[in-house]
Amino acid sequence: MAGQRPAYLYAKLKAYQAGVRRDEAMESAVKFLADDALVKVAAYYANLDPAPPFGAAGGKPLPARPDPVAAGKAAAAAACGGCHGEGGVSSVPGMPSLAGLDPKYLVTAIRGYTNGQRKHDMMKALVTPLTDADLDNIALYYALQKPAKAKTPAQGDTAAGKKAAAACAGCHGNAGVSSNPANPSIAGQDAQYLAAALRAYKDGSRNEGSMRNAAGALDEGTIKNLAAFYASQQPQAPKVVRPLTTAQWVSRCDRCHGINGNSTDVRTPALAAQRPDYLGKVLHAYKRGDRRDSVMAAMSSSLTDADIEGLAAYYARQRARAVVYVPLPRR
Repeated sequence: MAGQRPAYLYAKLKAYQAGVRRDEAMESAVKFLADDALVKVAAYYANLDPAPPFGAAGGKPLPARPDPVAAGKAAAAAACGGCHGEGGVSSVPGMPSLAGLDPKYLVTAIRGYTNGQRKHDMMKALVTPLTDADLDNIALYYALQKPAKAKTPAQGDTAAGKKAAAACAGCHGNAGVSSNPANPSIAGQDAQYLAAALRAYKDGSRNEGSMRNAAGALDEGTIKNLAAFYASQQPQAPKVVRPLTTAQWVSRCDRCHGINGNSTDVRTPALAAQRPDYLGKVLHAYKRGDRRDSVMAAMSSSLTDADIEGLAAYYARQRARAVVYVPLPRR
């Protein structure tokens, strides 16, 4: 609280006293304080020198949060690009395109290789070392890439495949563009991969019940026709929004809390050099609705855990600056 804005401190002490901001320890501490005492407490803390940036006194600095899309691109280049094509559009028959797949589906599919639902020794070896964060970043990167038809040949009768595909539209959408994150879009997918996947569902080497039932009655000709039809369709990008970086979130927060979290409004709290664990706790409280403020509720509603961690770390590293308020005489 050292160096915090006095009017903000006073207003929040009053909120604890009135029970508007709930915290048992704080309510008990201020319950019987007179208004004059609250003013003096606020003024006392506001006039103390603010804390140094977190980690500045010989401690370990907090790491900056990397851009998840850039991190996903780097991880994909190392683990996926050689087989699945630049930007995730396959040019190798038998290798699926990954561009434009919903990230929830892609993460689930990748985990299928590690948990045994999908059998592929090379894929298992490649994806087992990846962390959950790596998988999320890779999936986000591919979801944001422009999808295109795989640059591979297709065998089969597309007209016959279109007729057979009527049974698939309920899950995979018209022309193979899914609206359900649990089901992949297969429009423009490599035909050889699609055929191999259908055979795997049919013989049980891919253990997913609904697909095994759907593929069980397919003959080889129908499998090839379905694969050719879907490979010929135009893929569409999923409705995935590129997440804001920490820097972009900071620019929004700074509008009220001042440059680098150094508020110049006596009613708005400074964030610079605040403890990161406390900042994270407060942002989660606003997001859950435990702390009520219409502006903060709107700002925090779309924050992910990673966003909150990044913001808390950023503001904790900033140098806090005390502000002197000089009352002007009335005219």
